[in-house]
Amino acid sequence: MSFPLPRRAARPTVARRLAVGALALCLPLILGGCMSTPSPNEPLPVKARQEVQDWAQHMTEYMAQSAGLILDAGSAEPFFNDCVGKNDEVAQDGRYKMSYAVYSSAPLEQHPEAVRKVRAMLEPQGFKIDGYRETTDGKVDTVLDASQPSSRYLITVETTTGGLLLFRVKSPCLMPPATSGPFS
Repeated sequence: MSFPLPRRAARPTVARRLAVGALALCLPLILGGCMSTPSPNEPLPVKARQEVQDWAQHMTEYMAQSAGLILDAGSAEPFFNDCVGKNDEVAQDGRYKMSYAVYSSAPLEQHPEAVRKVRAMLEPQGFKIDGYRETTDGKVDTVLDASQPSSRYLITVETTTGGLLLFRVKSPCLMPPATSGPFS
């Protein structure tokens, strides 16, 4: 009689571990960690929508891996919208913001430890913790809000009403690259 061999837990490949390590080392530079806080009159950073979405995907994967969790890849929700000024004005030059959300179906009891690990990963990367909670009235109800002043990117990790763990990245207002025309 033969017995099935136990399945090994999925382990990150060497290439994946190196990629995550490289992302961790480059994160401050990617987000502008060596820059001072931008003023409202500075030109907007120029980034293609796909570049911002790809970075947000990598960042959420990195946060989840730091927490020891797996994301539900099919749950990714990138959302782009126009930048709106303080007087509700919208420029017609293509400027945009992006919100990228993805979920993990990790058990509820793992959420507090997960947000602790993400917090521990973000702080050395220059993120300021703007809000943090693990429980409400003795029940798991995690929230981690972080921002990086130099780049104005926002990070949220929180327990949803349905018991999932949400990982969200929000970009500041960005300009798309200039399109090249026949006379450019």
